[in-house]
Amino acid sequence: MSHTFPDLPYAFDALEPYIDAKTMEVHYSKHHRTYYDKFITAIKGTELENASLSEIFDQISKHSPAVRNNGGGYYNHILYWNCMSQYGGGAPDGDLADAITDTFGSMDKFKQMFSDAAVNTFGSGFVWLIVKDGELAITSTSNQDNPLMDIAEVKGEPILALDVWEHAYYISYQNRRPEYIDAWWNVVNWEAVSENYAVALAQNA
Repeated sequence: MSHTFPDLPYAFDALEPYIDAKTMEVHYSKHHRTYYDKFITAIKGTELENASLSEIFDQISKHSPAVRNNGGGYYNHILYWNCMSQYGGGAPDGDLADAITDTFGSMDKFKQMFSDAAVNTFGSGFVWLIVKDGELAITSTSNQDNPLMDIAEVKGEPILALDVWEHAYYISYQNRRPEYIDAWWNVVNWEAVSENYAVALAQNA
């Protein structure tokens, strides 16, 4: 089996006060773990068992809802966790900062556009910063879909993910999604996002 359940890259309380420890514990240990377990069950004994996630997502329309929903939930959360840090916040520098300014006009304009996409995502889903044809773009997906899937309206390589399912924020913020989004910017791990950007550019080269 080529797919493993990774450790959370920090303690449950590391992102407080912006994301509380109980939310992190339940989100990682219950929600994420369940997606992983169900994904492994769905692919066990099939030709997908040793396929990469990229290979699976590239033809997700041919696979079962169990593979799509749980494979997406497995991958999406890994990126979401890794894009946050107790040392996060602020703004990126270097090539990513330049690309954000070139694409969106400024860091502030980018954050506003990304936040607006997150606030306006109906129901449950994720908001993404992606690299598409070597350029940055903001997009959103419903439920546990992602931009790597062949069914995505906008396809690209995700480099930043924001989970806007209610279970990601309800304990602290209830239905106040905009407050959660504002708080989330304080824990964005721009170093990790910059590394993701460099890898995505290399893949697009």
